[in-house]
Amino acid sequence: MTLYSVVGNVSSKGFEFVARTAPQNAENLTVTAQSESSITLEWTQKSGLSQYILVVGENNETLPAEDTGYVVQNLNSSTQYSFTLYSVFESIASTGATLTAPTAPSKAEGFEKVNQSETSITLRWKTEKKEISYILQFQGGGENLTSQDLGNPAIYTVTGLQDTTKYNFTLITVFANIRGVGVSIQAATDPPQVNVVTMRDHSLNEVTFQWDSERDDWKYLLEINGKTEVVWPKRGLVIHTVKSLDPGTEYPFSITTEFMSSRSRSLKATTVTVIDCDKVKWNVTETSIQGVVVGVFTSATASNGTKDHNNAGSKTDVKFKDLYPGATYDITLMHRGLHQCPQRPVVTTNPPMLKAKCKNCDSGYSICIEWDRPNGVWDSVEIMVSGKVHEVEKGHDGELNAVLPNFQPAKKYHVIISSKSKQQKSLSYGFTCATDDRGVIAGAFFGVLLFAILVGVVVFIMLRRPDIISRRKKSPMGGARTSVRKSKPIPLDKFPAHFNECSADENKGFSLEYEDLAVVGTEQTQKAATVPENKPKNRFINVLPYDRSRVKLTSSTSHNDYINASFMPGYNGDREFIAAQGPMPSTVSDFWRMIWEQNVKGIVMVTNCTEGGRTKCEQYWPDSSNPRVCGDFAVFTTSEQKQQDWTLREFQVKNRRTSEERTVKHFHFTAWPDHGVPEGTEVLIQFRSLVRRHIQMEAAGAPTVVHCSAGVGRTGTIIALDMLLQQMEKENAVDINGFVHKMRLNRPHMVQTESQYVFLHQSILDCLRLNDKPEENIYENELIYANATALKEYQNTINKA
Repeated sequence: MTLYSVVGNVSSKGFEFVARTAPQNAENLTVTAQSESSITLEWTQKSGLSQYILVVGENNETLPAEDTGYVVQNLNSSTQYSFTLYSVFESIASTGATLTAPTAPSKAEGFEKVNQSETSITLRWKTEKKEISYILQFQGGGENLTSQDLGNPAIYTVTGLQDTTKYNFTLITVFANIRGVGVSIQAATDPPQVNVVTMRDHSLNEVTFQWDSERDDWKYLLEINGKTEVVWPKRGLVIHTVKSLDPGTEYPFSITTEFMSSRSRSLKATTVTVIDCDKVKWNVTETSIQGVVVGVFTSATASNGTKDHNNAGSKTDVKFKDLYPGATYDITLMHRGLHQCPQRPVVTTNPPMLKAKCKNCDSGYSICIEWDRPNGVWDSVEIMVSGKVHEVEKGHDGELNAVLPNFQPAKKYHVIISSKSKQQKSLSYGFTCATDDRGVIAGAFFGVLLFAILVGVVVFIMLRRPDIISRRKKSPMGGARTSVRKSKPIPLDKFPAHFNECSADENKGFSLEYEDLAVVGTEQTQKAATVPENKPKNRFINVLPYDRSRVKLTSSTSHNDYINASFMPGYNGDREFIAAQGPMPSTVSDFWRMIWEQNVKGIVMVTNCTEGGRTKCEQYWPDSSNPRVCGDFAVFTTSEQKQQDWTLREFQVKNRRTSEERTVKHFHFTAWPDHGVPEGTEVLIQFRSLVRRHIQMEAAGAPTVVHCSAGVGRTGTIIALDMLLQQMEKENAVDINGFVHKMRLNRPHMVQTESQYVFLHQSILDCLRLNDKPEENIYENELIYANATALKEYQNTINKA
């Protein structure tokens, strides 16, 4: 520019200078990004500028003229900032373009779950400024929340959720419509409470619970007796047994469902173990029964089928009064609907006392006794004369007299008379009887005649049965006794007569047969069982397998191949069974080695692990779903079904070296007393039918392992029963003595007691009475096992454990 001074028409020389216009403001100044600590600005570039000046609060930043954007950093979160951008042309600045923008809020801190129910989850986090709001997102829903409504810390409950569901929650902070970075957590709603728990079974030391589980990913916490047991079931019916409890005790318990650390409300109730009723000593009179019962119960009743009598005593001192003499009463103890004595005690009151007198009869050679009709129940009368007992059964018409022969005339006899009902005997009544003297002379004559007859009978018996003397002679000292098998199969139509013949004279025939079996097989060697390395593997020192028939384990050394087990014959082959002792803690691994190497599909166990307070067999399988590791094998219990007299289990056995798996069935008979026989034959026949069907359908060609404690008594009886029932069906005959003889050639003491030998005969007799095949009667009513002689022990047992 030139500035002239003018006077008139004359101008000055002129003054030249330069002036500049201000540049335009930057156009399109906008915010393109915001974070917790920065804001990004962008604008449209103008040409010819010298630079830009950006003013943020009290700070300014000089920027090159070619820039079209800038990131403002080191800002505070959740804060509004004012920005002014000046365009500069040769030191001349524009008026400035201005805008306001906030930074993003910081993410929420302390975001966590603090509580949950079946339909809600409560969340908590820290809040900062009141201007900050929140967006809560989760599957199936979302919520917009403000700080004013939440408090500090913020606590918010999400409702209307599904039970047993995992939710993903994301919490996003918002300031001036700008979202911060979200923070996420996972939380699950509670599973539902167990609705119904039933007591599937309860015994002296165990209770078994049962309930339904709807999902596979639930687990249950069962708290009882101060302990917590974790149950991992599969979907469906849950059956869990709690052990090691005290008899007759009430136990509070709770069951809680757990899913992803979320627990349901606990179902709380109580259960009881049954009372050890066998330990109750019942004291009886003619009209009362009294006993001290240790355990909990709410009611006690004694019933004879026509009238019930309630407990007239306390909760421990049980007493029933005003009972009928000689009557038999079933005693029932209940606790809130549960039987506390599953095998209800049967107690008979003392029968009524008899008042009797005697009169003359039979010319003094008999005593005739009459008594008044008693007021009560009586089955028989016991009369003791001069120390000798006479048993008089009650007749059909209830006769009130008895004639006892073979007495001397003209003598006095002291008589004691008592009535009996079941096993109870009344108070005794004593008196003196004087016999008639008219038979003295005749008695002398007949006495001589009787003596002569007796001598003749003895001579006749000795001539007809010389074996009675000869069979009792002992073998020469130092000589080895042997037993030659003399038996042959008995046709079924002749078996009842054979049974009656052997039962006569206090089972004399059975005793003679059984005695002949004592030395069978005993001449064989048992070297492997007696080497020092193997002796600790034997449960009993006198029950050792023969070298010829023992089961050998696969091993590189001789002493490591030993197990106390023997191959046994059956009806279909000489190695159809393996008879084994019950595993000990040190031989459990060897037992499973044998099961695997012999490809066993079924195990028959005919003992309980503990009997009479003594260990009979080590439990070689796991109680829970966790496996039991036995050397190279892991054993899983995959199912368990408990019945009154037996338990059926299924094991999955895994070879840890090869990862191969096999299924083994377990047939556990629980109602067989040690060294004795079951109360009846039918329940064992039913059990044997289950085993036989398994062998035919799943285990053909493989041996079936049978064991009790020693592996000879109960083991031999069940193996023999299986063979005999097959022989009975296919040959219409049985050879009990012959098969026991054959078993004893493979293992000593098989069928260990005479009562077990008699029991086998009784089983065949009962099957004949059924008039049908034994396999087809598995669900029929029980037979009445009336042969009391089969329940006796006729000799000292070889192994008393």
